[in-house]
Amino acid sequence: MKKKLVSAVLCTAMVASALAGCGSSSSSDASSSDSAAEESADAEESDDAEAETEASTEEAAAEEDVVSNTWGDANGTHLELWTFVEAHGTFYGNMVETWNEENPDNTIELTATTYPYSDMHNKLLMSLNAGTGAPDICDVEVGQFPNVVAGQDTWLVPLNDYMTDYVDTMVTSRLETYAGADGNYYGAPFHVGATLCYYNVAAMSEAMGISTDDVIAKIDSVVTWDDYTALGQEYVDAIATEGKYWTSVDTGGTDYLWLAMAEYGDDWTGGFTDPANVQLDSVKNMLNMENEWLSSGLAEVSPDGHIDLEAGFQNILDHNIVSFCKAAWYMSRFINYMPEEEGNWYLAPCPVFEEGQNRSVGIGGTGTVVTQQSANIDLAATFTCWAKMSEEGEQYIWDNLGFDVCNTALWNQDSFAHDDNNQYNTFFMNYPYDVLDQIKDEIGKISVVAISPTINEQICTYTLNEIFEDGMSVDDALQEAQDAIDLEQ
Repeated sequence: MKKKLVSAVLCTAMVASALAGCGSSSSSDASSSDSAAEESADAEESDDAEAETEASTEEAAAEEDVVSNTWGDANGTHLELWTFVEAHGTFYGNMVETWNEENPDNTIELTATTYPYSDMHNKLLMSLNAGTGAPDICDVEVGQFPNVVAGQDTWLVPLNDYMTDYVDTMVTSRLETYAGADGNYYGAPFHVGATLCYYNVAAMSEAMGISTDDVIAKIDSVVTWDDYTALGQEYVDAIATEGKYWTSVDTGGTDYLWLAMAEYGDDWTGGFTDPANVQLDSVKNMLNMENEWLSSGLAEVSPDGHIDLEAGFQNILDHNIVSFCKAAWYMSRFINYMPEEEGNWYLAPCPVFEEGQNRSVGIGGTGTVVTQQSANIDLAATFTCWAKMSEEGEQYIWDNLGFDVCNTALWNQDSFAHDDNNQYNTFFMNYPYDVLDQIKDEIGKISVVAISPTINEQICTYTLNEIFEDGMSVDDALQEAQDAIDLEQ
């Protein structure tokens, strides 16, 4: 029981990194959120005396971790907002100031309170169930969204009508991530979380003895996973050094499996209506290919099981791997943890199994909801959608949080996508939005529904380790996973 629960928490932390994907300049805030969740789980597993002691300690710590700030016009309409990332609160505060400048006859005073991750989501769910105590506006991490959207328009305000000025240029698959079973959109997104392929051109050039332009030409010629594997073999043959690999595979994250499903148009969750099925050809194809990479020496298992952990960052810094696929929000990991890599890395669309497939999938995210308990629903919903979808809001999100924004109208605007005052635009060898613009109609979606945590726990805790570490066959490991998941359906 202990192993299962702790593993589940670890997988939840990975989901908060991959599903939530709040890879901003405040990524440390997301890490502290995961720690809070882990502490909570540990307390549940201790005996009664320990649990009581830890609970009181955590309660005191939680109180210390709560940060509340008020912005805007003291004479304006007061709105209450909850979040679990302090940088998000600062974003909303700045947007309130801009809103008030543009709307002097309809000003807002906003109090944004940042709670520890688990505390905030539990507090929100309890207040929604109770019908009292909820804020006007609240951030909801994507892995928690199925719990909150279960109440649909009884709990939350459908945002469809408030999105009309922006919806035509928003990435549809991202809006659908925060939809209810009734088809209404209940969450306003921070980012797309579009998966890209990252390549260390500088390291490849040195090892292969060719110019960076020649390396980039080779990368740009990669279309399929066969092309990617062939380029990886060329690199590994050239460097011929023990401990140096083309890429790595995660045992604690499902990003590559999501990418494979998006390429084939699959969804192992079954959405709102069908049963979950992890025994998909898309999933098998990816796992078998990753196994072949490991067997041939093209790949290693990611240190600590995941590329989005400290050991993963160090592995990149040591140039032990020179390519990988990850959501666009991973750019902030370079800014925050690997600044010395500036100018070395190139971004490209992900390879596909068959030419013509989708080349990306949206991973992670935070959907901002407006609750039916708000006394000012129209203003709260209008402000929320404006803050997170308008050009003003998207500009702030890109400049300060480093998220790939959902409003594609900005993606090919030179003043936005090529602004060299933005550190994300200058860190890499090419402009991120030049790549994103290539794939804007090819970004798939995997549903996050009630069964999603069960699937992720099973795959992260057991399946990937059984395949990549223990040598179990892909078919047997997926059958075991399906049997376990079926017990929860």
